[in-house]
Amino acid sequence: MSVLKNLNIHVVDDDPDVLLVVKALLEDYDANVKTSTSSKKALGEIIEDKPDLAILDLMMPEMDGLDLCRLLRKETDLADMKIVIFSGKSYEQDQQRALSFGADGYLTKPLITDEFIQKLEDIVEEKVEVTYWGVRGTLPVPGEGSLRYGGNTMCTSIQFPKDNLFILDAGSGIKQLSDHLMGLQLEALHAKIFISHPHWDHINALPFFVPLYIPGNEFEIFGASHGSVTMRELISAQMDGVYFPIRIKEFAARTYFRDLKEEEFKINDILVKTMLLSHPGTCLGYRLEYKNRSVCYITDNELFPEGTREYNSNYWDKLTAFIQGTDILITDATYTDDEYLKKSKWGHSAVSQVAKLAHDAEVKELHLIHHDPDQNDDAIDAKLKTAQDLLTEWDSKTTCIAPQERQSFKIT
Repeated sequence: MSVLKNLNIHVVDDDPDVLLVVKALLEDYDANVKTSTSSKKALGEIIEDKPDLAILDLMMPEMDGLDLCRLLRKETDLADMKIVIFSGKSYEQDQQRALSFGADGYLTKPLITDEFIQKLEDIVEEKVEVTYWGVRGTLPVPGEGSLRYGGNTMCTSIQFPKDNLFILDAGSGIKQLSDHLMGLQLEALHAKIFISHPHWDHINALPFFVPLYIPGNEFEIFGASHGSVTMRELISAQMDGVYFPIRIKEFAARTYFRDLKEEEFKINDILVKTMLLSHPGTCLGYRLEYKNRSVCYITDNELFPEGTREYNSNYWDKLTAFIQGTDILITDATYTDDEYLKKSKWGHSAVSQVAKLAHDAEVKELHLIHHDPDQNDDAIDAKLKTAQDLLTEWDSKTTCIAPQERQSFKIT
């Protein structure tokens, strides 16, 4: 069932033919639709009717869509109403201005039925969608043993409302994300790339992310500096002529770098929190929050078992507080318990410790990632069963999943 069902929608456009087509399409999805060709008249009607969604043309006489959007956003009674600009103008400047005026989305004409409806539904839902493009650690493992979970190293994307695309790490999985984005034929793609740390399985496919080479795109790359070495220097070093034939100066997209420490800041309406993790070198975990929904990304990270010399209760408590109650915890679960006994102090966790952490923090969903390259799909299944059995034994409210490449999860 579409989320547009029974929704009250007001469409404003000075072209009556557009109104007829949009009205008929929305009514096919059982929406209640009212239309106006006059933006001035529509202002009063929308304030009085308080619809769930207003769809506004940009170029109209009397009052353009931006002014209408601005005036509607001044009405406190309409704070929950979604506003979408639907225009024949596809310029990036107009799209950015519309969002700055309070629009929740910007759609371009001509109307393409499936795309129009899908984007409207995403805007109404305020969809937050997590998609996995690589879930392996250390190095890619192609072959028969990785057909179900995939063989690419770490890359996860999170699509927030208002076209806010966040990319977590740039292992070999980012090539799959690159292919996906290129297939969408997007114009003026903007995204934020968060690097957990510069070990090669987390950065070495960034040069294969094709959108970085396209003029008009814009990216900001975040991550922890290492002493006097900045994020820009860390990324550009692997593209030095000795190691790679293409230099960072070949990036044609506007590309910015930002060094992070333990801190918190906002990107549009998304709160970003960082925490230093238990891993060789400087490694950051991220908590991303949007309107009472959150995702935590904790890789690479070693949870020393309680009772061992290296166990640090303060760190455990701090990490538990950092991920407390999150909707999805994406975290390093590299080893089985037996494997961990042979690989302690390598900077990665045993699955039972990860399950305990998620349970203690009352996480809603635990997603196991960063699998050891020696583990095939059956071994990952066994790790997953270990975690699920422990959570069942503890009568935990946390559910546990081992995501596969290209698998997506919505947080509503």
